[in-house]
Amino acid sequence: MSDTSKIAKNLQAFQMAVNSHDRENPTHNAYGIGLSAFDMDRLGLDEGERILPGITIHCDAGVSGNFRVLCDGDHDEDLEESEVVEAVSVRSGGRGADDGLDSIPPPSEW
Repeated sequence: MSDTSKIAKNLQAFQMAVNSHDRENPTHNAYGIGLSAFDMDRLGLDEGERILPGITIHCDAGVSGNFRVLCDGDHDEDLEESEVVEAVSVRSGGRGADDGLDSIPPPSEW
């Protein structure tokens, strides 16, 4: 069994997420929380366990430390096209004259 304060904090986070989902998506019905198998084991929760009224725990292929609100709606239609941002990295050898990084202002000018 996990520490009761850890369970209480997670239940509070689950309830807030479900409430937020229901408020933003009134036509969708939330039915569960998706957790990774590691997190389910760490918290001492079982697949299908009812944790909130109408909300059950489900094993999810998500990343440990995160959870998802599961619902009967399709959220793909609500998503806007995401912006693609290219990451900038510096070679381990330091900055060179031909790396193009001279044009990037220092953080103090952001």
